[in-house]
Amino acid sequence: MSSPPLTIRSLAARAVAAPLARPLRTASGDVPVSPLLLIDVQSEEGPAGRAFLFGYTTLTLRALHALLADLEEVVRGQPASPAAVADEAAARFRLLGRQGLLGMALSGLDMALWDLQGRALGRPVIELLGGRAAPVPAYDSYGIVDPAADAAALERSVEQGFRAVKIKIGVADLTWDLANVAGVRKVIGPDVRLMVDYNQSLTAPEALRRIRALARFDLEWVEEPVPAEDLAGHARVRAASPVPIQTGENWWFGHDMAHAFAAGACDLCMPDLMKIGGVTGWLRAMGQAEAAAVPVSSHLFVEASAHVLPVTPLAHYLEFLDLAGAVLVDPPGLVDGCVTARGPGLGMDWDEAAVARYLV
Repeated sequence: MSSPPLTIRSLAARAVAAPLARPLRTASGDVPVSPLLLIDVQSEEGPAGRAFLFGYTTLTLRALHALLADLEEVVRGQPASPAAVADEAAARFRLLGRQGLLGMALSGLDMALWDLQGRALGRPVIELLGGRAAPVPAYDSYGIVDPAADAAALERSVEQGFRAVKIKIGVADLTWDLANVAGVRKVIGPDVRLMVDYNQSLTAPEALRRIRALARFDLEWVEEPVPAEDLAGHARVRAASPVPIQTGENWWFGHDMAHAFAAGACDLCMPDLMKIGGVTGWLRAMGQAEAAAVPVSSHLFVEASAHVLPVTPLAHYLEFLDLAGAVLVDPPGLVDGCVTARGPGLGMDWDEAAVARYLV
């Protein structure tokens, strides 16, 4: 499967603060709106590609916008080949490194280039990767919840077919954690998988104390109990935890995955497409997970994750958290708790009226 060679003509970005259906509260800070950078890559030959970045806070959007503007000077006139652009960037930024906002910008560019290639062929990206669109089991991703006040929402998740739900905890003491998790378990019942996320808020000894107490609620995983960069702490917790340890959303490109696996930091992993290097970085990293026999879930980016998970060995869950639905013509769909990749490309089109409304 191939298309005529494409050349990058322009790279544009727009910052928006899109409303979230469920604003997120976490142990490490709140996310009241979805700060997005919308990326558009135009080819000389006609087709265009798009992707978006999630800035976590609107404070990052100006810097990300400036980075994309500078990157346009680098990629304009170059072949629109995701792998070639990724390799050139790795060489160009060897001394600086590709983590942080630069890594986000490069990953977003990569996703937009894959979208461009798919649109040029009129095919979904999953088919360019050698796979086929298939339902991917998803879990409904919540922030910190109130089991009583949010009972209707949690019940609705189960009615939609979700067989797994994740909540964030860690904003108070262990007594609060126990009451909160017990309340959610009561609402969703014993047959729905339940994950908890500490968002890097604990020390290793405290994490173990809490996990041992929470294990009675049959948890699928405990996510990032200690700071993401503390691989030794994650390994220490993992070695003594009665519940599988999940991490990976803050790994930058494949080398961070390699360091985490070497440290024995996790039982499960969930790379983020915006940090692992986009679709190209994801593909290059997944062999490590297969070799280490570590199941792989996605972090955020529902639309693109539905394309890469079906070709990922040991694919586990897709995180369902709709970041960009407010600015999309057709937000990601859900059927019986599963998401299926759509095309052409990554299957996203901007709702220009909504983009104008939420433009920063």
